[in-house]
Amino acid sequence: MEKTDKKAIKGGEFIIRETKPEDIFIPEEFNEEQRMIAQTCKDFVEAEVMPHLDRIDKMEEGLMPSILDKAGELGMLGLSVPEELGGMGVEFATSLLATESLGEGYSFSVAYGAHTGIGTLPILYYGTEEQKQKYIPKLASGEWKAAYCLTEPSSGSDANSGKTKAVLSEDGKHYVLNGQKMWITNGGFANLFTVFAKIDNDTKLSAFIVEADSEGISLNPEEKKMGIKGSSTRQVFFNNVKVPVENMLSERENGFKIALNILNIGRIKLGAGVLGGAKAAITDSVKYANEREQFGRPIAKYGAIRYKLAEQVIRTFVVESALYRAGQNIDDAIHALIAEGVDKGEATLRGIEQFAPECAILKVAGSEALDYVVDEGVQIHGGMGYSAESKIERAYRDSRINRIFEGTNEINRMLTVDMMLKRAMKGELDLMGPAMAVANELMSIPDFEDPSTELFGEEKKYLQNFKKVILMVAGSAVQKLMQTLAKEQEVLMAISDISIYTYLAESVLLRVEKMISMKGEEACKEEIDIVKTYIYDVADKINKIGKDAINTFAEGDEARIMLMGLKRFTKTQSVNVKETRQRIAARLIDANEYCY
Repeated sequence: MEKTDKKAIKGGEFIIRETKPEDIFIPEEFNEEQRMIAQTCKDFVEAEVMPHLDRIDKMEEGLMPSILDKAGELGMLGLSVPEELGGMGVEFATSLLATESLGEGYSFSVAYGAHTGIGTLPILYYGTEEQKQKYIPKLASGEWKAAYCLTEPSSGSDANSGKTKAVLSEDGKHYVLNGQKMWITNGGFANLFTVFAKIDNDTKLSAFIVEADSEGISLNPEEKKMGIKGSSTRQVFFNNVKVPVENMLSERENGFKIALNILNIGRIKLGAGVLGGAKAAITDSVKYANEREQFGRPIAKYGAIRYKLAEQVIRTFVVESALYRAGQNIDDAIHALIAEGVDKGEATLRGIEQFAPECAILKVAGSEALDYVVDEGVQIHGGMGYSAESKIERAYRDSRINRIFEGTNEINRMLTVDMMLKRAMKGELDLMGPAMAVANELMSIPDFEDPSTELFGEEKKYLQNFKKVILMVAGSAVQKLMQTLAKEQEVLMAISDISIYTYLAESVLLRVEKMISMKGEEACKEEIDIVKTYIYDVADKINKIGKDAINTFAEGDEARIMLMGLKRFTKTQSVNVKETRQRIAARLIDANEYCY
């Protein structure tokens, strides 16, 4: 990346700051070593997971742990672990690529993600040196498997309301744990739990490293689930479980912070995993469309099917663009902190926390893109898509959990706005100045410029206007609703959706601009079609969302002026989206696999 004196972009700052193509990372820039890691992961899924999908879904005793053992032998469980603790110590963006490459592994990808993410990372980033030396090498090799115990029957999204208790023993050597945890991924075979509990009458959670063979731990039978049937999901009960005091993770009452920061990582990693699943489902869809004949020709020849195939590609390509943009932003933030003398573990946490709004955006956008892809994949398959003999049927069922995992999409939408507004209140993010500028612009005479002849000239103008919509709606909502805004979930979710569409639209435009600088315009024709189609489509979506939000809190002249501004800010030139989608689908159909 070109070095400049310009300050690095902060999380959430995309709303008020222009980003240039040379300032972002795109998947086309992965080096040979990174691509080899990705290929190793893909080969592993093909060899060790795909032949055993039915056995995995039937929860065959010992099968999933044995597959994780093999992944450990190849170093795949220790990608994010430093070399001195038995891992590979790869960059954050590389770990995202590996997660994507394993994302088509159905239930295995869930077990893998839970072990390497929420299972291992709390200890890696918050553990003492003794704790890390004791546990991390075993987790990186796969000798031990890990699980994360946060959710309880009465505390899901409101995680800090958990009732599991920890009491210091009379001799001061142990904390005695009592409580119940549920939906614990890998619970049936984990050797190690990270357990969240409140000590005495504390208001915030603390965290503990608990070995699974400790006396007093019991498990309910495996949960019967709609999808990810091969993923071990159990309730875990703690009945007077003695945990050595040295197994407290971090400081007392720091558990809630640990949970939030680890969830930030889980959210962007989920975005990577669902990306891999989406690409695999698109490949399944186009192969079936090319093979299945109706009325004398393959169904891939029909416009209705081509629309679905093209839209699958568009949504997947756009999420991929945003994912690796954010991943590199996080890597850059981590390196900047290390350069300032911050410990790598602390730098990693702070770097990811800086881009927590983007992590939440990618969790929402990725899970919903995959849901669209697999739903239309079933439709393309027709009756075969409803048959358990098809891979797309399993993909459809497995996909649904992703909108609930790592905080529901509704919670993540509200978190996106809440985090950015809190940063604005602290002076870390200047939203007020730009919001006031937009308010003044509403009262001015519109500038009717001639359409730009530059490639993406019009689209860049649209993006600037989308950002004005965010500032207009958010600025007015804050001013009008003030203390009650936190309770206005519909308004918060509207602001979030506009922000999500804007971030994705900007990410895909920047990616394709950079691709053109690398390959030339001729080689990127269909990618240009993706940009133009996506931005044209989301302009109307932003208009509708903005209109609904404005009508919630504004009336009279104020509402009329804002709605006129909204109309101006979401106006676009016409695009023949039938033709753009036809070209996007044609390339996919010719390749007979996901090729973007």
